[in-house]
Amino acid sequence: MRIDNLQYANWSQRIFKQMREGQLDAVHVTIAYHENFRETVLNIERWNRWFEDHADLIMHGRSASDVDEARRSSRTAIFFGTQNPSPIEDDIGLVQICHTLGIRFMQLSYNNQSLLATGCYETHDPGLTRMGREVVKEMNRVGMVIDMSHSSDRSTLEAAEVSSRPIAITHANPASWHPARRNKSDAVISAVTKRDGMLGFSLYPHHLKDGSACTLESFCRMIADTAERVGAEHLGIGSDLCQDQPDSVVEWMRSGRWTRSVDFGEGSADAPGFPDMPHWFKDNRDFDQLRSGLLACGLDDNEVAGIMGGNWYRFYETSFKPIGEVT
Repeated sequence: MRIDNLQYANWSQRIFKQMREGQLDAVHVTIAYHENFRETVLNIERWNRWFEDHADLIMHGRSASDVDEARRSSRTAIFFGTQNPSPIEDDIGLVQICHTLGIRFMQLSYNNQSLLATGCYETHDPGLTRMGREVVKEMNRVGMVIDMSHSSDRSTLEAAEVSSRPIAITHANPASWHPARRNKSDAVISAVTKRDGMLGFSLYPHHLKDGSACTLESFCRMIADTAERVGAEHLGIGSDLCQDQPDSVVEWMRSGRWTRSVDFGEGSADAPGFPDMPHWFKDNRDFDQLRSGLLACGLDDNEVAGIMGGNWYRFYETSFKPIGEVT
């Protein structure tokens, strides 16, 4: 089983075909960065057209059983997520509506302070807000995963503690390996995983040691070392693949509507666009490289199978249903 638990590509038939060539059974896709509720619905509407036009390649995923159906029918199940709580605006009632529309992951903040939590780029970190704590409970109730990939340390620690269900960091790496602001401290990774949460490893070059020049061996050794510390069963892939996106999309991701200037984020002001991916991971067809690299680093077949997708599948099984429906 192969699951990539975060991508934001410039979607096309070519990419959907590459998912099949790479034997991707499920992909969690970003459908909102800074969009409000109505704009997010329009993005879902666009995905509905893709599901119709490419029904032989992709299908809408809502539950773990949809991954099974995708495997049976040789398709890729697409699961929706948002990288910001902007789609719920200031209305907690929209959490359930978003879940009904198929959204299964929502970040509580994206780099900046939101109504719910502090982002990893803020100078001060007061943690979860009053509304944030209420939204965490509501997300727990309906079966929407709390994602803290772009949130600050204190907010993530508090989310892990307040949540009655395991939370996720869908796309980040240990800061002890590469100290990017988006990467996570050992304390944060431990707090999330010891409560049965998940960490998805990112292949976005700004999150990698040596950036685009990061080697497959270095990346896979980092995963193996993390598995030794927290257990391989809590780990997966969240590649953060942004394939075929124009550089202008980086400005939307980082700057949104909160600033009139361009926020370069973790990139250099001299190179504000998308960095080159490592040569060994250009697109979905390169997942075999990850599997081979993990085996070469000493992880056994079961551990590698879990990291490549089995662990996310088990997480889906227990996370996407309303509390009363979980068996």
